[in-house]
Amino acid sequence: MLPQEKRDVIRSEVSEKMDVLGDSMIQQAAVSQFVKPEYEAVGVDLGAMQSRLILETGAIMLLISLDGVAASVCVSYLAARVAAGFGRDVRRSLFTRVMTFSNNEIDKFSTASLITRTTNDIQQIQLLLVMFLRIVFYAPILGVGGSIRAINIGGTMAWIIAAAVGVILVFMLILFWLATPRFKRIQKLTDRLNMVMRQSLEGLPVVRAFNMQGTEEQKFDIQNREYLKVSLFVNRAMALMMPVLMLAMNGVSILIIWIGAHQVDAGNLQVGNLMALIQYAMQIIMSFLMISIVAIMMPRASVAAQRIAQVLRTGASIHDPEAPKDPPGDATVDFKNVTFKYPGAEEPVLTDISFTARPGETTAFIGSTGSGKSTLVNLVPRFYDVTGGSVTIGGIDIRELSQHALRDKIGYVPQKAVLFSGTIGSNLRYADEDAPEDVLKSAADIAQATEIINEKPEGFESEIAQGGTNVSGGQKQRLSIARAIVKRPKIYIFDDSFSALDYTTDAKLRKALKA
Repeated sequence: MLPQEKRDVIRSEVSEKMDVLGDSMIQQAAVSQFVKPEYEAVGVDLGAMQSRLILETGAIMLLISLDGVAASVCVSYLAARVAAGFGRDVRRSLFTRVMTFSNNEIDKFSTASLITRTTNDIQQIQLLLVMFLRIVFYAPILGVGGSIRAINIGGTMAWIIAAAVGVILVFMLILFWLATPRFKRIQKLTDRLNMVMRQSLEGLPVVRAFNMQGTEEQKFDIQNREYLKVSLFVNRAMALMMPVLMLAMNGVSILIIWIGAHQVDAGNLQVGNLMALIQYAMQIIMSFLMISIVAIMMPRASVAAQRIAQVLRTGASIHDPEAPKDPPGDATVDFKNVTFKYPGAEEPVLTDISFTARPGETTAFIGSTGSGKSTLVNLVPRFYDVTGGSVTIGGIDIRELSQHALRDKIGYVPQKAVLFSGTIGSNLRYADEDAPEDVLKSAADIAQATEIINEKPEGFESEIAQGGTNVSGGQKQRLSIARAIVKRPKIYIFDDSFSALDYTTDAKLRKALKA
């Protein structure tokens, strides 16, 4: 009943509104107004069709979810297996390399540091590797896929996600810049803690005898507090990462809802697409959140890897010749103008030493403490190499023999007797794995150790604690001497190995050795 002009104005306004609306909204309106009645007219149950579509789609989604669960379990299993295998192989390589080190390299790294590198440092890399395999390959796929979908749905709002990602990256770079030097310090402090603990435990009887428990506790407390101080700084810095990521996530949500609401109001965006855009944005931020979890572990693992690589890259200063000579039959030891200086020392310990030790003779070195007696005998099995002159056996320079062939001719008893955890028999067979029991008994008789073994109910199968802590100093020395005798070598080296023996036992042992 309106005039024609009014109707034309209304029609043009409706056309303009329709032009602004997206195609999907027009299609939905058309389905509701025109398509649905046509289906009903031909007798098709549209409700049942929609229910079936929902159920089929839901079933497909459920199967995909179950596939995702199975894949996650497989990834976790494989990641754990790969990391454990990696740790095993690196520990083996590290231990093998350390076994080739001379005393120079051991002194350079220290025993406590080598233990830390073999245990704690490798564990740090293993943890990173598990997380890396589980997350770092998965998160970028999640982030890239989410970004593509988000741009397709709401390209005009892609700048919000890009800005959030930029803020997160800048924050993470600053955090790593602050944390990495501290992680290096933490690993060094771990070495110190291990060293203090090891010294205190090894010297516990002395500590108690002099009532120095308080002093040792204070030493440990100083190192422990320093470790605590650095750890707190690092952990507090890393703890900032989660709040910042959550702030970025919530800020992105608010911006998308604020700007998206205006676009919905203007008819440029559907509510469903807005909700999808928020979900994709959360997916992108979540992928960065997962990467950040790995990134938190990365600086410390990086420091640990550098420390391990430092050991693996260090070559032994004492090595076999390219074409080693056959070991001589003669066991005459000659020192010819030998000079030796420890690395970094200003003065040599030994200067121009010459002598000959012949088979069937005892060559003894007498001198004050620190005069170089132990250093001199350590040159024979090449624990150190001479810095001047030469040491020969049977006229052949020991540097021209392989280390295995050289040491196969030597029975060595160190100044500090060393026994390994196991049995008395396993310790004596350390010199010869295939030695029969009668050889062990003969060696024990010569070393005056038979009484020690007979006192124990299990004889040669009696247990020896780690470091031989369940036997006395004299018993430890006699068992160490027996071990060298089991080898039946051409050359014996006794580095002050009778110091804990009483006069009678000492005399009997020397007489048996002479024979």
